[in-house]
Amino acid sequence: MWLASALAVSFAIVFMHWTNSLHPPGGATALIAVMEMNRVHDLGFLYILFPAVFASMAHVVVALFVNNLSSDKKRSYPMTWKPFNWI
Repeated sequence: MWLASALAVSFAIVFMHWTNSLHPPGGATALIAVMEMNRVHDLGFLYILFPAVFASMAHVVVALFVNNLSSDKKRSYPMTWKPFNWI
C-alpha cells in the first residue's frame, strides 16, 4: 500500500507539473483514493465528480469572476488561454 500511495501522489504531481497546473490538493486527492480504496470503490465515479471536479470548477469560476471583473487592468485570469506552453 505504501508503494501505491507514493506512486499515486508522484504521478499526480508529475501530470500537474507537465500541464503547468501544480496544486497540492490534487496530490492529496490521489492519496485519499489509494488509502481509502474500499470507500472510493463503493462511491465509484461519484468520488471523481463531487470532491475533485465540482470543487475545481467552482474555484475556476470564482477566479474568473474575481480577476476579470477587477478594475485593475493588469489583473486577468487566465493570463493565456493556451493550455500548454509548448503548443
